[in-house]
Amino acid sequence: MPDSSVKTAGGQPLRSKAEKRAAAKAAKARALAVRKRRRAMAVGGAAAAVLALVVGLVLWVGHSSSHPAATPSAAAGATAVSAQPSAAFPPLPAGADPALSKKPAVTAGAGALTRLTTTTLIQGSGAAVRSGQTINVNYVGVTYSDGKEFDSSWSRSQPFSFPIGAGQVIKGWDQGLIGVKVGSRVQLDIPADLAYGEHPTGGQPAGALRFVVDVLSAS
Repeated sequence: MPDSSVKTAGGQPLRSKAEKRAAAKAAKARALAVRKRRRAMAVGGAAAAVLALVVGLVLWVGHSSSHPAATPSAAAGATAVSAQPSAAFPPLPAGADPALSKKPAVTAGAGALTRLTTTTLIQGSGAAVRSGQTINVNYVGVTYSDGKEFDSSWSRSQPFSFPIGAGQVIKGWDQGLIGVKVGSRVQLDIPADLAYGEHPTGGQPAGALRFVVDVLSAS
């Protein structure tokens, strides 16, 4: 054993090599213990963070389930409403015969047609059309001799509007629809001279024509 009475210049007792080795081992052990505690603390901190994240997620899910978003059926309903047309076709006047909601069947005429003829198929209850008014109509047009359809507002799902008596349509229309009551369906048999003539050059139908016209409004 070293003599503990022997002192260093700093007043500390001198230690043997064995004591120094023991002290070094003790210091290493303490350092290792410190590192282990630090690692344990780091692992514990990470675990606490993960636990907090899990708890937060559970709370968020629970809150979301108590306040659900719009259901698919509600979204589909909104889409269905926005997809509806702005107006029904055809736009029938109040009290009109329901037959005006269906396209009429138009057949060929018989014999030679020499004068304009207006035949009432359905009598409306509205005011009579006057020259200078703008009228709104549905129509089907066929050639008088064979009943071949050449034009129809029904195929476009859109009525036709025009000022009557202003020369913007064929004469058979300007003349044949005056006096017809709103809500009526009439048949116009129009000779060639009041239609496009016998030899039109613009691609229009030739000869006598037959139209079935529904008068929807006049103003």
